[in-house]
Amino acid sequence: MPTHLETRNITKVYPNGVRANDHISLAAAAGQVHAIIGENGAGKSTLMKILYGMERPTEGTILLNGAPVHFNNPQDAIRNGIGMVHQNFMLVPSFTVAQNVVLNAEPTQHGVLNFQTANEQMRALAVRYGLQVFPELRVSEIPVGMKQRVEILKALYRGAEVFILDEPTAVLTPSETRELFAALRELAEGGKTVLFISHKLREVLAVSDQVSVLRDGRLIETLPTNECSERSLARLMVGREIFMTVQKPPLERGAPVLTVRDLSLRLPSGKAALDQISFRLHRGEILGVAGVEGNGQTELAEALAGLRAFSSGSVLLGDQPLPNGDPRAAREAGVAHIPEDRLKNGCAPALSIAENLIVDRYYKLPYTMRGSLNLRAIRQNAQALIERFKIVAKSPEMPLGALSGGNMQKVVLARELSAAPRLLIAAQPTRGVDIGAIEFIHAELVAARAQGMAILLISADLGEVMRLSDRLLVLHNGQLVAHFADPNAVSEEEVGLYMLGSKRMAAGVLAAQSA
Repeated sequence: MPTHLETRNITKVYPNGVRANDHISLAAAAGQVHAIIGENGAGKSTLMKILYGMERPTEGTILLNGAPVHFNNPQDAIRNGIGMVHQNFMLVPSFTVAQNVVLNAEPTQHGVLNFQTANEQMRALAVRYGLQVFPELRVSEIPVGMKQRVEILKALYRGAEVFILDEPTAVLTPSETRELFAALRELAEGGKTVLFISHKLREVLAVSDQVSVLRDGRLIETLPTNECSERSLARLMVGREIFMTVQKPPLERGAPVLTVRDLSLRLPSGKAALDQISFRLHRGEILGVAGVEGNGQTELAEALAGLRAFSSGSVLLGDQPLPNGDPRAAREAGVAHIPEDRLKNGCAPALSIAENLIVDRYYKLPYTMRGSLNLRAIRQNAQALIERFKIVAKSPEMPLGALSGGNMQKVVLARELSAAPRLLIAAQPTRGVDIGAIEFIHAELVAARAQGMAILLISADLGEVMRLSDRLLVLHNGQLVAHFADPNAVSEEEVGLYMLGSKRMAAGVLAAQSA
């Protein structure tokens, strides 16, 4: 196929001296899905921002159909036929699907938006590319998978010939992922060029024609997908052998550690984020929670960690009630929490690594003695945890914000696990980290389970939660809709049906299995 988009020696050096891209030259053909993979910090995001006009290269050239182009902003990229579907959707929730698609490019008649024309153009594009949407519905009313289709239609409506998709399956169910892949193949078969950025190697192998691997800002290799495997791609990404499976010792379930009964939580709007949730979690097991984002997982984790007060129900840690809405009391009782958003709730980027590692225990011995901080003990603690958790840092005094995403997550993990909690709430523990850090975090969670810790694992990555969990719960619209005693006995597709609300176990079955 003819080359559609090409980069020649693209280099990006930031004012602080960081070389994010180092002479990257790659070519993407029309009619193909071209995957771009690499660890965090490999340069993927910077390269995509350059192609979309969000960043300008220090040196190098972008070519479209063999002709050099220069982008000063995203509008320049859009005018040249490049569209980008961001991981966080750029949609107006209160607008309809059609209004979002035509926003700032509206068809008008006598200076007034022509809704009929907008809807007709929307339907024609949706039918042509197999992107099922409902133009008249508000974006706030549609599921996540449809929101992604709306983003693709936005780019199509503006005449895009090149599509950049950044981690497009991060919040999709298996059935929604299949629908997305069908749409991407339809785009490619129509002569479009699709750049697919993902860390899910199985999906890269399923949808792409070519794979380019970046490492440390450099292009390592571009290969036909049919010559690759998950293992070979992981090795190219990291530069060493990566074990793609999770090895768990046999389950030795102990006494109940967490008992949740009829837990309900209402948002300030009055909507029930959690609606009479009941389950038990035992010593030495990992209980997984699956669900499309926004169905109560965040509220469940934060309620159990004391960050939100629940409206009704009860929570027992062992045989003692867990205080409602009191995070320090929860931690003192033996609850640890890896939050889904480490920058918002998990760390203080401006503080040092050492300080971040004792923010929940600075007032205790040996970190405080006779009313003063023991700086030596704080540094020794940090040095020991840096070594144990393989955190790449020059010194414990480094600001946490200077670390990569994977190393920041390791700091959070180190702090929570070093507290030796009875209960660990791990919410999206590998979100935004690379494959090497994922391997390490999975191994640490399994090791904590073997030592008798009770772990509540909440993840939008269905493959992850099914591989790690001993039992699996599914939430939909704040309700418990399924419980699987053996996640290995059910397919991801079947779990996905419960996540979407297409199936639901009988209340009696749920009550019996969750007891």
